[in-house]
Amino acid sequence: MDLYKKFQTEPFFIAGPCVIESPELLDTVARRLVEIRENLGVEVIFKASFDKANRTSLGAFRGPGLEKGLEMIKVIKDKYNLPVTTDIHEPHQATVAGEVIDILQIPAFLCRQTDLLVEAAKTGRIVNIKKAQFLSGEDMQFPVEKVRGSGNDKVVLTERGNMFGYNNLVVDFRNIRDMKAFDVPIVMDCTHAVQRPGGAGGKTGGNREFVPYMAMAAKAWGADGYFIETHPNPDIAKSDGPNMLQIDELEGLIAKLKA
Repeated sequence: MDLYKKFQTEPFFIAGPCVIESPELLDTVARRLVEIRENLGVEVIFKASFDKANRTSLGAFRGPGLEKGLEMIKVIKDKYNLPVTTDIHEPHQATVAGEVIDILQIPAFLCRQTDLLVEAAKTGRIVNIKKAQFLSGEDMQFPVEKVRGSGNDKVVLTERGNMFGYNNLVVDFRNIRDMKAFDVPIVMDCTHAVQRPGGAGGKTGGNREFVPYMAMAAKAWGADGYFIETHPNPDIAKSDGPNMLQIDELEGLIAKLKA
């Protein structure tokens, strides 16, 4: 079955490390995701970023870059027969990434960038638009229209919380129901929703212990998919460690969400 049609009929899970740290990390995580896929019979999409272009500080680790990053992601895709996703930040990256990537992710801060949305749409790949921290669910009508108006109906929307004062996010789960009105699969970003943006002295903090609660609440509100960044040892991860789920906890959470 076509991947996008699967998203409309069964729960799916986007998981992987925040950023590409090394080929070895990607392989370790992918191997575990394949085990979970086989054990639970669920659709799993492997996620990793080739460039974290929105890090808090200039000296923060960003990743290997577009060319090397896509090469490493393709190795995982081919070796483990996993659909893959990554985020793009500039319009020119869409075509290159679209040659490898099954789902092009539009970062939340960039979800209104017309040129980025149009170029992503032109690839024919699934386009996953993350809702900005400053927008309501209803506001996402317009990014959806930009992709559809560019000839691509394969749109996914992701909820990831809204700014609540400084260095804090809150999730209004009504956004899930509001975005469902656009007749697209809705994903809950369970890990970025527990971020403390810029709240850890020049880097982002977070509360990973709340990830399972975000996921289960989103299920109650009708989420179709779940975005869960994961790492073998989040405490030493090079990006977003405080809000990433320890990979040994992932299968138990997915089992609950599937039930």
